[in-house]
This record gives sequence, structure tokens and C-alpha cells, in this order.
Amino acid sequence: MPRAWTRGLLRCGVAAGPVFVTVFLLEGAVRDGYRPLRHPVSSLALGPRGYIQTANFAVAGTLFLAAAAGLARTGDAAASSRAAPALIGAAGAGLIGSAVFTTDPVSGYPPGTPDALTQPSATGTAHNLAAIPVFLGLPAAALVCGWRSWRAGQRGFALYSAGSAVTMLATTALASAGFGQSPRLVNLGGLFQRASIITGFTWLATTSAQALRRMPTRAAPRGQDCPGTG
Repeated sequence: MPRAWTRGLLRCGVAAGPVFVTVFLLEGAVRDGYRPLRHPVSSLALGPRGYIQTANFAVAGTLFLAAAAGLARTGDAAASSRAAPALIGAAGAGLIGSAVFTTDPVSGYPPGTPDALTQPSATGTAHNLAAIPVFLGLPAAALVCGWRSWRAGQRGFALYSAGSAVTMLATTALASAGFGQSPRLVNLGGLFQRASIITGFTWLATTSAQALRRMPTRAAPRGQDCPGTG
């Protein structure tokens, strides 16, 4: 039963990315006045249909927390081995926080709002703070797993993890510049943010899937908290 429970938690990690991405892509495609290349995913939580994206944040955050628990159950009990699951769990908490605190309007969405507010609201500020563990925690988790995988001789997974971390950080920086109304990037902020999200969430799905495939029939040896280190 404990092993079946762990498998169920890991399947949540596999599902988190596809569910979250599918919902925001479909909703962004049909929302009036919304431009996916320009506007952030969080802006879908604004307006009369905002409950859809709010629920999407909450569901994804719950799936992340489950994945973190599943990955923690596959590793050893040393404190250092908990770094990656803890960072993934923090990202899950950040997604739930993003559901609780709605973002401020940005880049002219909803229609009729300014490109940038002169005074951010307290709720919008809390939303931005909740995003930090998502856009920084996931790359950090990928780097942790990449380093441990490299030391274990699993070079392919290590390079994939490192590449995912760098890509996510770079596209997050570009998206932030776009939402900050950089003239060259303002119309591409949404594109870069989507690239960051898809990269990070795909890494989690891959990590969870590998953990499922590598689950041993007996207790894992110490130090195998990342699936690429088996």
C-alpha cells in the first residue's frame, strides 16, 4: 500500500504540467481581448471567467505538493536529500498562493486598463511574491537534481535538468522585462512566460515519470532523491 500511494503521488507530478498548460492555452485562445503572446497567464484570472484560471492555479499547486511528497518518499531521510522535493513543494504552495491572490492588470488586459499601474495593489503584490517560488524554485530543484545526477554518472538527465533550469530562468527574465513594458519585449512577454512555464512543468513531469519507472522493489539506497541518480 505505501508503494501504491507513492506511485499515485508521482502520477500527480506527471499530470500537473499537461493539465495546467492545456487549461491556460485553451482559455487564452478564446478570451476576448486577451493576447497570449503579450499577456501573462495570471491575467486569465481577471474578469468574469477568471474563476477558471484561479481553479487551474489551485489544482496545479495541489498536484505539485503531491509530486513533492511522492519524490520525497522515494529518497533517503538525510536532510540534504530533501532539497529538490522541498523546492517543488514550495512551487506548489506558490501556485496555490497565486490562486488566492489575484494579479493586477498589466499590458492593457483586461481591456481598458493601463499598461502598467502606478500603484500596485496589496493583492497584486502578494501574487507576485507567490510567483517567486514557482519561477525560482523549479529551476533550483532542477539544478539540485542535475548536480546529483552528474555526480552519479547520469550525464543525460543531468544536462537536461541544467538546461531546463537555465532556459526557465532566462525566459522568466525576458518575460519580466516584457511585463515591465520594455519596448522591444512588451508584445512577447506572454510568449516568454509560457516558454518558462512549459519548460519547468515538463521537467517536473519527466522527473516524476522517471521516478515511477525507477521505483525499486526494495528500499532505495541512500542519496537517490532524484530519479536520474538510479
